[in-house]
Formats: sequence, structure tokens, C-alpha cells
Amino acid sequence: MTTLSISKTEIAAMTTKDVEDLATRLEQDNYSNAFEGLNDWHLLRAVAFQRPELVESYIHLLDLEAYDEA
Repeated sequence: MTTLSISKTEIAAMTTKDVEDLATRLEQDNYSNAFEGLNDWHLLRAVAFQRPELVESYIHLLDLEAYDEA
């Protein structure tokens, strides 16, 4: 099994079209194995943290919720 490695440079080079294609794959959920989907999810999550403006329309795919630890 290979380890997913996402560099800041790769994320900085991503375009809105790249993120749209990534989100489309996640929404279709038509992967040959679970790890491919998980890799796409991790990539979208990394983009969300480093370039949130690209992910605004697709944030629902990440299931990010605010947690109240009180």
C-alpha cells in the first residue's frame, strides 16, 4: 500500500477546475476501492485547510462540524 503525500506546492497549484473534478469524483463515489475515495477525501480536506476559498462550494463533502467541548 502506498502512502498519500500531499505537498503545499501541489495544493498551491490546484485550480478551481481541479477542485471541481475532485468534488465530482467524491460525489459520484464510484471508486474501485475504499482507499481511492479516502485519498480524494484527504486531498479535499488538505485543500480546505490551505486554500479554503476553493472548497467553499464543496464543504458538505468533508462533514466538518464545530464541536462544543464545554
